[in-house]
Amino acid sequence: MADPLSGLYQEIILDHSRRRAGDRVLEAADGEHFERNPTCGDEITVQVAFEPGTDRIAQFAWHGSGCSISMSSASMLAEMAGGLTAAELVQKVGVFREMMRSKGGGEPDEDELGDAIAFHGTSKYVMRVKCAMLAWVAAETAVSGG
Repeated sequence: MADPLSGLYQEIILDHSRRRAGDRVLEAADGEHFERNPTCGDEITVQVAFEPGTDRIAQFAWHGSGCSISMSSASMLAEMAGGLTAAELVQKVGVFREMMRSKGGGEPDEDELGDAIAFHGTSKYVMRVKCAMLAWVAAETAVSGG
């Protein structure tokens, strides 16, 4: 029997793919990182601007091109990133990475990941994991000064 939430999760992914929260260019970014998935050609640049004198994210933006999974994943990340500290964002990336390595096992923490739990089912497909992780990896590097 199919997971009753899979249809809802697919709709969330498609919705974020269409409306793309955070899809813009920041004029002044404190951190920026470009990532490319050579397997499928998806590309993304993540930019962050911190509140002056802190490591709290004041603005989070991204721009790029790719499949609905990579673009919607970036959109979901953009919605949750604002107001987090760099360390909090890195921690969320770790939780997301753990979910994406689960191969569909376990139970993701909706309080921690919000809409991004929609990718739990995607974790069963190795080629799609890279798409979902693209923005998260770029964000982790952007806030870490890498």
